[in-house]
Amino acid sequence: MSAILVAEGVNKSFDAVTAAADINLAFDRQSVVSLIGANGAGKTTFLNMVTGYLTPNRGRIAFEGRDLVGLTPRAITRLGISRSFQIPQLFQSLSVRENLLVAEAIAKADNIEKATNAMLAQFGLEPYADQPAGLLPEGIRKLLDVAMALVGEPKVLLLDEPTSGVAADEKFGIMDLVMGAARGADVMVLFVEHDMDIVSRYAGRVIAFYDGRVIADGCPRDVLAAAEVRRYVIGEGAPNAAA
Repeated sequence: MSAILVAEGVNKSFDAVTAAADINLAFDRQSVVSLIGANGAGKTTFLNMVTGYLTPNRGRIAFEGRDLVGLTPRAITRLGISRSFQIPQLFQSLSVRENLLVAEAIAKADNIEKATNAMLAQFGLEPYADQPAGLLPEGIRKLLDVAMALVGEPKVLLLDEPTSGVAADEKFGIMDLVMGAARGADVMVLFVEHDMDIVSRYAGRVIAFYDGRVIADGCPRDVLAAAEVRRYVIGEGAPNAAA
């Protein structure tokens, strides 16, 4: 299966701080991949480079064979890469329905009203349709942000901490809705997450970052058991080498 998204030799630094060090990754179509790592490890920096919010100092990022470096975020979105944010990017004074209508209009969807109603139903947002986005519970704000990212029918969906700020008893329900919608849309999902229960349940592949570099890449069971991941990501400390 050919990769839909590829990063080759990607580097990014901010003065003396290295945020990405020789990143080489390829992502298959319709895969579900999680990026893990401590704060500042380089996960969101990678998402920002893929989506055009940051430009690498060196290296190549390609989507379906087309170079992305130098393109604007809007141009990259139009190619088929959408994202949600750790802090949902919503029109706070507009209702849930109005937020979706704006997103549908930007995406130039056919039959905007019908498409909006379908999104409201798919994400369980109908009870909140007429409420201002700024007054929504955090979990519903997250769902709305993802729904707005999916209206353009992307091929790649990037999620930055989709369960952060969400109550523990709501996080799996939210992820079930998000992943169900992603499967129905046949998109590749790349999500940043700190909750290892979420990572283990939903990711088919896990990539661990530390200090701007990839320290592990594989199935969840193997990556979460790796010594460097336990030391630098999970925080358990490495096993005694003599043991």
